[in-house]
Amino acid sequence: MKNNFKTIIESETPVLVDFYADWCGPCKTLAPILKSVKTELGDAVKIVKIDVDKNQLLASNYQVRGVPTMVLFKNGQQVWRQSGVLQKEDIIKVIKSH
Repeated sequence: MKNNFKTIIESETPVLVDFYADWCGPCKTLAPILKSVKTELGDAVKIVKIDVDKNQLLASNYQVRGVPTMVLFKNGQQVWRQSGVLQKEDIIKVIKSH
């Protein structure tokens, strides 16, 4: 996953990574919001979900301490990061600003 992940985040298209866990209530709340963001923005963003329980090393590398944590990458660089649930409009605003 690590090499594949690096390839994914090096995209010129913004890549929003959702670090989540199956047992996390707020993560379940965020999932349909992210689907809606993807529907609205289409190819202007890639959204990748990373299960922290199955990808502990990757989560550790990005210092993910709580879930959900969203990290926005552009050209391999982390340009934004937020823990917790945000509303669709707020997420779209962040993505468009990068």
